[in-house]
Amino acid sequence: MSGPRPRRGGSAAASPARRRATGRPLTHAASRPVPAGTRSGAGSRPEQRRPGRRAPRATSSGSPRRPLFTGRAVLLGGLVLLLALTLAGPIRQFLAGRAELTRLAAEGTALDQRIEDLHAELERQADPAFTMREARERLTYVLPGDRLVVVVDGEAVEGDAGTLPEETDPTLPWYDALLESVADADG
Repeated sequence: MSGPRPRRGGSAAASPARRRATGRPLTHAASRPVPAGTRSGAGSRPEQRRPGRRAPRATSSGSPRRPLFTGRAVLLGGLVLLLALTLAGPIRQFLAGRAELTRLAAEGTALDQRIEDLHAELERQADPAFTMREARERLTYVLPGDRLVVVVDGEAVEGDAGTLPEETDPTLPWYDALLESVADADG
């Protein structure tokens, strides 16, 4: 090749020795005028146009009207929608799993705290002084030699530890005492 090729659409005056796409120089026959009827679809009469082609519309702005959505945009939107629908289920399961893990972690922490509390309770109950104090308070147990004071109906009744107080009326049988207390309650 002898030199740089001229750009398409460039003038013929810019390059006096124009070449074909094959690299051969153009002959004088290429510069002859072509009769108007031999060019395909280039006629000026409407009946010479190819059927099936429409003339481009003229818009108010003068530029050709572009479609609102191109094929690529519709395809991209469809792919994004398909991806979203495909990932919706696994993402929902992932978020539900994370929520359950958080709930189980909180429950585990609460159970660990309960275990610590129960271990402290076991250590406290292993102490003999705690056991003795609870027996006296809750079950009113007394050691031999201690003095027990029990308040019944506002009157203090005294007695020694391990002994029973005397009965007030030993001659009355238990069922008569029961009927008498029912009669007193009836008024």
